Amino acid sequence: MPFAELTPRPFTSGGVETYAPTTSGVYGISNALEWIFIGYTDDIHGSLLNHLRDFDTLLMKRLPTGFVFEVCAASHRAARHDRLIHEYEPACNRHSPRR
Repeated sequence: MPFAELTPRPFTSGGVETYAPTTSGVYGISNALEWIFIGYTDDIHGSLLNHLRDFDTLLMKRLPTGFVFEVCAASHRAARHDRLIHEYEPACNRHSPRR
């Protein structure tokens, strides 16, 4: 099952400040060509800002432009994360553990 909301928000500091909640959930980061990374966290907002601050990562080298997210309880995050990775096969999840 795909992300509930497929319309990406801008993956910029302003976009994260405007749209990303400070709550538990899963998130996906993409560009116009591919899904780059899918993660899960206690704080969607904080995790996205951390990615933006880490300029020298494989994720940022793929020039991300958008993000989507789903709010979900901590007890369901890992299973939802795994399902989304299986469905979208994001480039950076092939090379790194869950985050």
